[in-house]
Amino acid sequence: MRSLLASSFVSFLIACGSAAAAPHPLSPLTAAEIRTAARIVRGSPRFPANAQFSVLTLDEPPKGQVLAKTALPRRAFAVLYEYAGNHTYEVIANITTGAIDFWKEIPGAQPAIGGDDSDIADQIVRADPRWAQALRDHGVRDINRVVTMSWTAGYFALPGAEQGRVVRVVPYYAGAGQNLYAHPVEGIVAHVNLTTHKVLDFLNTDRNAPVSRENAELLARVFRAGPGPLNITQPNGPGFQIEDGEVRWQKWHFRYALHPREGVVLYQVGYEDGGKVRPVMYRGSLSEMVVPYGDPTAGWFFRNSFDVGELGLGVTASPQRVGVDCPSNCSVFDAVVAESSGEPRVIPGAVAIYERDGGIEWKHADNTRRSRELIVSYWSQPGNYEYGFDWVFHLDGTLEMRVQLTGIMAAKGVADGAHDPYSHLVAPNVGAPHHQHFFNFRLDMDVDGAANRVVELNTVAMPAGPQNPYGGGFTMQETPLRTEREAQRQLNLASSRKWLVESTTATNALGHSTGYLLMPGENALPFALPGSWVRKRAGFLDAHLWVTPYSDAEQYAGGDYPNQSRGGDGLPKWTSANRPIDGRDVVLWYTMGITHNPRPEDWPVMPIYEAGFKLMPVGFFASNPALDLPPGR
Repeated sequence: MRSLLASSFVSFLIACGSAAAAPHPLSPLTAAEIRTAARIVRGSPRFPANAQFSVLTLDEPPKGQVLAKTALPRRAFAVLYEYAGNHTYEVIANITTGAIDFWKEIPGAQPAIGGDDSDIADQIVRADPRWAQALRDHGVRDINRVVTMSWTAGYFALPGAEQGRVVRVVPYYAGAGQNLYAHPVEGIVAHVNLTTHKVLDFLNTDRNAPVSRENAELLARVFRAGPGPLNITQPNGPGFQIEDGEVRWQKWHFRYALHPREGVVLYQVGYEDGGKVRPVMYRGSLSEMVVPYGDPTAGWFFRNSFDVGELGLGVTASPQRVGVDCPSNCSVFDAVVAESSGEPRVIPGAVAIYERDGGIEWKHADNTRRSRELIVSYWSQPGNYEYGFDWVFHLDGTLEMRVQLTGIMAAKGVADGAHDPYSHLVAPNVGAPHHQHFFNFRLDMDVDGAANRVVELNTVAMPAGPQNPYGGGFTMQETPLRTEREAQRQLNLASSRKWLVESTTATNALGHSTGYLLMPGENALPFALPGSWVRKRAGFLDAHLWVTPYSDAEQYAGGDYPNQSRGGDGLPKWTSANRPIDGRDVVLWYTMGITHNPRPEDWPVMPIYEAGFKLMPVGFFASNPALDLPPGR
């Protein structure tokens, strides 16, 4: 699904005027470029009537050409979907030359679902007489007060779902307040084929579970006395600079973009040391995520959303308000994404960048240095949940990812006095099913260059004996991971397992390889059984760490098209070749899991829950890189 190099250097110079005038190859498409690319695609004789854009974004040039600073054409990558024929196409439009460089149909692929799919599904179910009757069976008389939600259907080898674009539709009652998610009409699910406009299957159960009429609004009836003012001021302005799209802050250098699928992507992250910028990571992003619910009943078993590949976290990014969604000293930056029509849509304040106090950086006796952090933040609302993603840059060369979870839990109606082992009661007649959130991050590491290796670190207790007479000895074992199969690894709390990415060409002052350590935080194992459909489709859940040699074509851990996929795509497929990774340009894929057993305090809106990981320098510097911080007052 990646690019093919096209167009000539000469045509590029003619179109842009000069090489110096060209935008950086990784700069996101502007609104004007999106319009131009859409016009090129629509103008092709191969463009199907009434086809829509599922994706329209920058076609990122191959990594080697970017690093070589080759003059490159501006190109857009598009995914088209044609409803009538159920066809999916990948297209590359050359904005520089106005030509189509690549056009291919992708048989059997289903792009991410969006608002158009929900609208079609809503019309189909409302035209089915069973829909109104089922609502009456559940005590709902005014069907105009019912709102439908379309869930991705996944794949379960069910009859009638082998062909076409399929979703599952569930109803919520809108007559009891603005918080629709608190009023599910439990037990009604329509399995809908958007291609044939047919209802494949209709579920009408749980008629003893009433529709909750309890107040579940997000405003308290009585407010506490709020905390006093907290002013964050920077008299000299922000401490970071942005020049030609590159952000510079306290020796850090990097670029960023809001990708329609992945959300915020970091590019060309480096740290200035000794007068030069040393590369750390070429590209870092959230590659895929999945939220499997533990309720195996007929109305819930299919709820395993792949929020990146099936919905898109960039297109569902939320505007951020200064002083509300980010601190009063934050700078917010708009982002542009493409609508299904190919028209650009501006998301105001989609990305926030700001500094915040980081506590104490280091201290000994009365010699203290205060820390500071730079945050690159965005929020996305792909459904009932809201996810915040912060890339955190530290003064000591550490790069951190913090994921924040909030929003409204997916809830079900529960009958009076019923015991539901799959959920926890959070309000009268409302239960929140147990579920997990799994995130897979793609980290294209370039530690002091592209030639890297990965070493697993395990701390182990020494056996009793003459060399450990008092029983307190322990050592650290270093095991190089030389192939993809060797590098499919799980966390191990007993050995404090971590993974180190080392340069095979650069050494520090002690003669050791320079490196960056993947430091895990909270994590979990999946409870879905091996061989289950969600495990087949989300094969990246089989290991916490995967390592692959770099490939332009390998971007998404669950495959390019997880919607209705039958499994085996992405990491399991690529790593089956068991390619060598020692001394190569390596990509780390880190799977992070959170198990959410709901509690009443998570209702009706969930307090922020944080998890994450760090990339920490190990031997990358000769000493503490924050030693040069000036004393404070």
